[in-house]
Formats: sequence, structure tokens, C-alpha cells
Amino acid sequence: MRSLFAVELTRLRWRRAVVLLLLLAVAIPGVMLAARAWTTRPMTQSEIAQIRADAEGQISECLQHPRRYGVPPQHRDRAQRDCERSILTWQLHRDKLTLAGERSNGSGVAVVAVLTALLLLMGTTFVGHDWSTGSMSNQLLFEPRRGRVWTAKALAVTTVALVTAAIVSTAYWLGVWGLMLARDLPVRDGALVDSLAFGLRGAGFAAAAALGGFALTTLFRSTVATMGVLFAVTVAGGLVVAMLGIGEHWQPQKNVGAIVKNGTIYYRHVPQSCYREEGQLQHEGSPCDPAATLSATAGVGYYGAALLLTIGASTISFRRRDVA
Repeated sequence: MRSLFAVELTRLRWRRAVVLLLLLAVAIPGVMLAARAWTTRPMTQSEIAQIRADAEGQISECLQHPRRYGVPPQHRDRAQRDCERSILTWQLHRDKLTLAGERSNGSGVAVVAVLTALLLLMGTTFVGHDWSTGSMSNQLLFEPRRGRVWTAKALAVTTVALVTAAIVSTAYWLGVWGLMLARDLPVRDGALVDSLAFGLRGAGFAAAAALGGFALTTLFRSTVATMGVLFAVTVAGGLVVAMLGIGEHWQPQKNVGAIVKNGTIYYRHVPQSCYREEGQLQHEGSPCDPAATLSATAGVGYYGAALLLTIGASTISFRRRDVA
């Protein structure tokens, strides 16, 4: 089994499409980190002076017609300060770089999405090539025990995906942390550990997605069919859940968020009896509170069940169906 696993790793390494996808999995998060560094950079004195110079016309108009800018008529010195604050605040604003912000709705979620998509494609195209070229039958001539072949391929895909995603995610969060230190920004105690754990959970999800893509392609024996099914499940599945009025905790994206964020908040319907006479809900945490927590365990169970079903169907099909 070890030699068969090594062979599959070699085949994976020499597949050009796989190498390209792995390079993209490294390059795109690197570009995203560079983009965040640029969009959150501190303003220089020359930039501030230029913005103030460009806004002089608007500030003068604000002083002449303060009500148009939401500034009450008052003493000129105070009006000057209020007009400058009203006009310059949004122009002088740039995103703040924080580890918590990047984890909640920032670039951390985007990095997980990119890694998941690219590594899923890697698992799909790796075995899809074997089916499209007919090389699978040649491989089974050398190793007729199909269970061993399936397992070796699955282990190779999952291992490469997990190692790649873990290294890229860790490097990304260390890069954000290093950028904050270089700018003397405050870092909350434990924030780096939380961010690294966030990245590793995302890496685990991306590796599971790669395994799922491999299993689906082995089942359908077609990369195109696999991509069609995944598109339907990802896009149409969420729409169907919403149209049927099923709870938000069954939405695919909510369960991904629960996994990588180690729990997330979703909103549920509550009966009218939960409302008081004033129309307000009962206290937080009560059965009538519309905000509920979706745990990481629930998210793992949601996707884990789908993955196990896919793996089971894939292995049974691979063992029993003829290989042309």
C-alpha cells in the first residue's frame, strides 16, 4: 500500500493541471495578502494634505450652506470643524487591519473559499484525467485490487490538499500578524492562535472538499458531470432551501461558516406567542430568541454525512462497475 501511495503522489506531482492549481492555491492568497496590506496602509502626511486641498471647495460650500451637508448653522469656527469632519471623515478613512476582523467577514473567509475551490478542482481533475484517457484500466492491470487503488488515490489527493492548505493558511495568518507588528498595531492576546486555528479548520475543510471532488468524479467518471453536480448543490441547493422555508441552519454557507469560525449565528423563526405585548422578543438566550448558535460539530456533521455518502457510493461503484 505504501508503494502504491508513493506512485499516486508521483502521478499527482507530474499532472500539469494539478501543479497549476497548486500554484494558484499559493499565489492567490499571496495576492490577497498584498491587497489587504495596500488597502489598509496608513495615510502619509502628503496624502492627507492632498485630500484636504482637494476638499477645500466642498468645505467652503458647506460653510456657505451648512444645512445641505447636515451641519447646523453655528459659530464659524465650530462650523469649520464640523464641515471638515463631515466631508473629510470618509475620505481619510481606510480599513482597519485586525485579526478578528479578517476572521469574521474579512479576507480569511475568502482565503478558505479560494483554497476549497482550487483543491476541489485538483481532486476532480486528477482522477478525471484517468477516466477521460482510459488509463484507469491500465492501472488496474498492475494492481487488480480496486479497493487499494481507490484508497491510494484518495490518500494522495487528501494529503496533498491538506498539506498545501495548511501551509498556505498558516503563512497567510502569520503574514497578517507580521504586518500588524510592523505597523505597531495592537494585537489582542490569543488572537494569533485563534487565527491559526481558523486557518487550520479551513484547511481541513478544503482537504475534505478535495476528497469529495475525487470521490464524485470516480463515481460519475466525468469531470464535467462532477462540476455540474457541485454547481447545482452549491448554488441551486441554497436557493431551494431558502424557497422551501427550511431553517437557515440548513444553508450550505452557514455550515461552512460554523466549521471554519468554530460556530456561527443564524436566525430562526419564532412563534407569535413569543412576542410580548410591546412586540419585543424575550431575553437573549431564551427559546424565543431568534438568534441561535450553529456549532462547528453541527457543521462537520452536515458536510461529513454528505462526504461519507459520496465516498460509500464511489467505492461501491469503483469496485463493481466495469472499467472500459
